[in-house]
Amino acid sequence: MPTDVRRNKKKIAVVIPKYGLVGGAEQFAAELTERIARNDVYEIHVLANRWKVLSDRVTFHRIPIISFPKFLTTAGFAWFADRKIRAEGFDLVHAHDRIFSADVFTMHGIPHRLWIEEVRRRRLSLYDRATARVEERLVRNPRCRLFLAVSSLARERFLRAYPEATAVEVMHPGVDLDLYESPRKHASRGETRLRYGIGPAETVILFVSMNFEVKGLDHVLASLSALRSREPSRPWRLLVVGRGNLRKYRQIAEGLKIKDRVLFTGALEREELVRMYWTADLFCMLSEFDTFGLTVLEAMASPLPVVVSARVGAKDLVREGVNGFVVEHPGDSGTTADIFARMLDGDRRRQMAGEALRTASTHSWEAVSQRMLAVYERLLAPRGRG
Repeated sequence: MPTDVRRNKKKIAVVIPKYGLVGGAEQFAAELTERIARNDVYEIHVLANRWKVLSDRVTFHRIPIISFPKFLTTAGFAWFADRKIRAEGFDLVHAHDRIFSADVFTMHGIPHRLWIEEVRRRRLSLYDRATARVEERLVRNPRCRLFLAVSSLARERFLRAYPEATAVEVMHPGVDLDLYESPRKHASRGETRLRYGIGPAETVILFVSMNFEVKGLDHVLASLSALRSREPSRPWRLLVVGRGNLRKYRQIAEGLKIKDRVLFTGALEREELVRMYWTADLFCMLSEFDTFGLTVLEAMASPLPVVVSARVGAKDLVREGVNGFVVEHPGDSGTTADIFARMLDGDRRRQMAGEALRTASTHSWEAVSQRMLAVYERLLAPRGRG
């Protein structure tokens, strides 16, 4: 690109330790950044330690990470990123992780101190204290003019830790709608059900997670045990996709007398996971805490009605009884069993599935990237224009 053309572009820095790799924050940053990079107004730079090259529209800068001693990991990345930011003279810095200074900070989690004390329920280590200090420095730096939370739940926790923050907005993640639409969807559904021995009349409830405990698989199993006790003849299966302590959860299912109704597939590649969404009739996630939960939006795009706990950030997208249900307490197996019983009605599920797809359609990555572009334009506008 000619130097004069490049000079007229606004230089945007996107900062995240891992870009385009596995993880909700990594996917969020990459999906938005790649779309924004198509805009001729901006010159996009990614400051990361590891990355996956997804196009030739992004310039990468390697930022070192200090892995030992561990307490320097976050602070070290922040220090090296700060040096690069000062050297390059970016017009706008968008942080997706904790660094010393940025113009906008997308919070993919909750304040670190609250995460450790309230969710993990343990004492702060030296690493935790150092990480929390970096976060506090970023939040209290006058340069940071906007904080973006991925859910209202994340926003509420952020304001609890930093009540002095004034510009805190919610920007939900997006979903690739094209990925979940295919002319082979119905054929694939039949093939997958045949492979796993699932009958055509069985309602399939899908659970997806790489951490069974955090996402509430024990609550799901307890609720389905209650359902079977009430209506033993109603046909259903639970399809568990992901990675966790299989031996433990098989024993739990056996103790609850539903082992014959539960299928564990293990972790799957993206293409096979999409087929699992097509195979299912209903999605359930009863996390003890989850700042958003991308799988909920993926399920809606598939399209599936969803059942989530009130501790899942994606509850923002759920309209009670329209596209899904919110369970106030994840351990309330009786309430969840009642919901499952109602969702065994195929006509009701199909109606709610259509509403779920309509919800997902308003949260495509294209739509979210347009919202982020508007944020950039607002922050880059001359201060005197409001």
